[in-house]
Amino acid sequence: MAAAETVKATVDQYTAAGATAFKDAVEKSLSALTDVNGYSKKNLEAVIASVTAATKGAETLGAEAMAFSKKSVEAQVAAAKSLSGAKSVQEVVELQTTFAKTALETYMAEMGKMSEIFAASLKDSMKPLNERVSAVVERMQAAR
Repeated sequence: MAAAETVKATVDQYTAAGATAFKDAVEKSLSALTDVNGYSKKNLEAVIASVTAATKGAETLGAEAMAFSKKSVEAQVAAAKSLSGAKSVQEVVELQTTFAKTALETYMAEMGKMSEIFAASLKDSMKPLNERVSAVVERMQAAR
């Protein structure tokens, strides 16, 4: 009878220890799953912010390109009018040279401006993603 009670006590002890270990494992798994869900949500938010910034940059570039195109067409029309009113070949050459020089300078200035817009847009769109990468790296270093 004493042996049966010892066996029963041992089985009860192992059962209780097993139940506690199982409960702890489930709690840790749920905690880890909650952490993963939190990181996934933050990652998704970072991607959305990145795409939003990129879209805004594309819209700005598009608007700038349209404005430049409109100005270019207006300048070309004005140049054509002035060329049609020229009274000599020499005047046509001078007007055409002036127009070409102005058009090239305007184009170069516009390309510089668009490059700046593009660089700023790229920086803004990468910022949320870089922050998420930094957060993951910090978490990994903290886990060491």
